[in-house]
Amino acid sequence: MQLIDIGVNLSNSQFDDRHATLLADAIAAGVGQWLLTGTSLTESAAVLALAEQLDPPAQRLLCTAGAHPHDAKSWHSTTLSELKTLHQHSRVRAVGECGLDFNRDFSPRPQQEHALHAQLELAAELGKPVFLHERDASERLLGIVREYRDALNGAVVHCFTGDKAALYAYLDLDLHIGITGWICDERRGQNLQGLVKNIPSGRLLLETDAPYLLPRSLRPKPKSNRNEPQYLTWIAQEIARLRGETAPALAAHTTQAAQQLFGFAALPLREATPEH
Repeated sequence: MQLIDIGVNLSNSQFDDRHATLLADAIAAGVGQWLLTGTSLTESAAVLALAEQLDPPAQRLLCTAGAHPHDAKSWHSTTLSELKTLHQHSRVRAVGECGLDFNRDFSPRPQQEHALHAQLELAAELGKPVFLHERDASERLLGIVREYRDALNGAVVHCFTGDKAALYAYLDLDLHIGITGWICDERRGQNLQGLVKNIPSGRLLLETDAPYLLPRSLRPKPKSNRNEPQYLTWIAQEIARLRGETAPALAAHTTQAAQQLFGFAALPLREATPEH
């Protein structure tokens, strides 16, 4: 059984000097491939460098490159050209993390929207999918993405935690939905627990968003309180239970969906399945 984690913040300082161990632990658990998240020019370059260092054959680690809405305030006249340079690398498979965050508003909303428009145009130009972030901004994000949807080669709403109306609207646009360990939270995750069964196979993707969002139900709980890609197996088991699927069936269709959207190669069975 193989799982693909489509959201790993590998350049986060919580992972310093542990990158090789993280990868080995995840492979042993059956999480054989990751999409590393670029949230700014600096972080996009950093995750690309880590992928090159840890995975020279380019079988396990692919990347995004983009500007998170929190970083939109740093968007300047050369940002787009610098992003285009990063996207020339074959390992960079999606534009983003980009989107809108009206919850924290770390960047002014007009700047968030400007950066989002620019990155959607870039994705359309390059023929790459988009890795989207949204908090308390679903209606506005939908309005903007709808303008570009016919020109986009797919998109995923990463770390979805919204309501039924938002979920159905994203699905109506034929977007993918990324689900994290938020679904394992008995307090905040109840709404999502009731919605996850409504995501069609082929549109559901799995992610940890590591080192964030450690599943609250995880046992034993790590002393570090840090999420890691190896724990995607726990998230997958919970999602499979809520959807009334077996874990292998869930792994099969979510892995296939990630392969199709981001171009992950199928790993040989002996590499995808850990030995016991």
